[in-house]
Amino acid sequence: MKFEHVDGVDKGQIKLFALSTCVWCKRTKQFLNNLGVAYDYIFVDQLEGAPKNEAITEIEKWNPSSSFPTLVIRDEKCIVGFKEDEIREAIG
Repeated sequence: MKFEHVDGVDKGQIKLFALSTCVWCKRTKQFLNNLGVAYDYIFVDQLEGAPKNEAITEIEKWNPSSSFPTLVIRDEKCIVGFKEDEIREAIG
């Protein structure tokens, strides 16, 4: 599973599991860009085979409903959906 990296201020590992066609995923990605933080993202709908299965398994650990966007912050907190205040608070 290969994530794309976005450079910015290091606030710990931030991983975004998203769909390329999801408006809320795009808004979450844009919000992270606006915050200027470094993060990694992956478009799960563009994966196939083993990498897709691996991504879904990882998402299900944090978000059993496997909905998008799923944002995992420092392997401590998971935010499902586009929730600006929660994201800002969790990133610090």
